[in-house]
Amino acid sequence: MATDLQDLFAFLAVVQAGGFREGARASGTSASSLSEAVRRLETRLGVRLLNRTTRSVSPTEAGARLAERLVPALGEVEAALDVVNSFRDRPTGTLRLNVPATVARLVLPSIVTPFLRAYPEIKLEVIVEDSFVDMLAAGCDAGVRYDERLEQDMIAVPLGPRFQRFATAASPDYLRARGRPKHPRDLLDHACLRGQFASGAMPVWEFERDGDIVRVDPAGPLIVRLGAAVDLAVDAAINGLGVIHLFEEWLRPHLDSGALEPVLEPWWQTFTGPFLYYPGRRHLPAPLRAFIDFIRSQ
Repeated sequence: MATDLQDLFAFLAVVQAGGFREGARASGTSASSLSEAVRRLETRLGVRLLNRTTRSVSPTEAGARLAERLVPALGEVEAALDVVNSFRDRPTGTLRLNVPATVARLVLPSIVTPFLRAYPEIKLEVIVEDSFVDMLAAGCDAGVRYDERLEQDMIAVPLGPRFQRFATAASPDYLRARGRPKHPRDLLDHACLRGQFASGAMPVWEFERDGDIVRVDPAGPLIVRLGAAVDLAVDAAINGLGVIHLFEEWLRPHLDSGALEPVLEPWWQTFTGPFLYYPGRRHLPAPLRAFIDFIRSQ
C-alpha cells in the first residue's frame, strides 16, 4: 500500500503537538495542509487515526499504535536523508533542543550566538520545558538536563559551567527588620519565597556544609512557577518581601549591586552543571553533530 512519507510526518506532527494548529507551528506548515494530509492517510488506511472535537485532537487506539511505531521508523528515515548533509561544506537543517528555563537563561546565551554565527545555515529551535518529558516523543533532537534527571540509554555531553551553586539571599531592609538566619533551620521562622514545578510539587531547600546536609521546607507569602515566573520572586526579594533561594548566577547581579545580601553563604550547595543528552544511535543529524562538536570545542 503506497503511502506518502510526508503524510506520515504530518500525522506524527499533529499527535506530538496535540493539535493541528500546534503541529503546524512546530513543523513550519499550515494547519489546513496537516488536516488534508491526515485525511488522505486515514482514507488510504481505511481507519480513523484521530479523534477530533472543537477543543481537542487525540489519537484513536489505532492512531496511538501507529504513532508509537512511526517515531523510531521516521527518525531513521530522517537520519538516512541527513547523511547527505555530510557532503555539504556547511551542515544545514533544524536542531530542536528541549531545555529547562534555567539553562535557557543562564547557560545558552553564551553558546547560541557564536554557534549560529559559526553555522549560519542551521536553524535552532529551543523548547523550554521544566517538567521531565520524553525528548524524542516531543519531537526534539536533544535535551539538556541535570545529571539526576538524565534519561537512561542516552549519551551525555557536559554543557556550560561544570559546577553551579544555589544561593540564598534577602534585601538589606528585610534583614534589618527580621534578622539574619544563622542556620538553615532558622529559615522556618522567616518569610521565604518559594518555587513550584508544573506538577504542583515544591522542591525543598537543600543546604550542605562539611558533609552535613540540611533540608528545610519553609513557608512564605509568595509561590511562583519555576522558570516561568522566577523573576517575580526575585523582584519580591529585592523589595523586602522575603528570603529567596535560587541559582547563584540568577541572583549574582543583584548581589553585586547590593540590592540583595547573601544569607547562609557557608551552606550554599554546589552541584554538577547541566548535560546535553541525545540517543546513542549510529548516525546523528548533521545539525546535532555540529552542535556537539561546537560545545566540546568550547
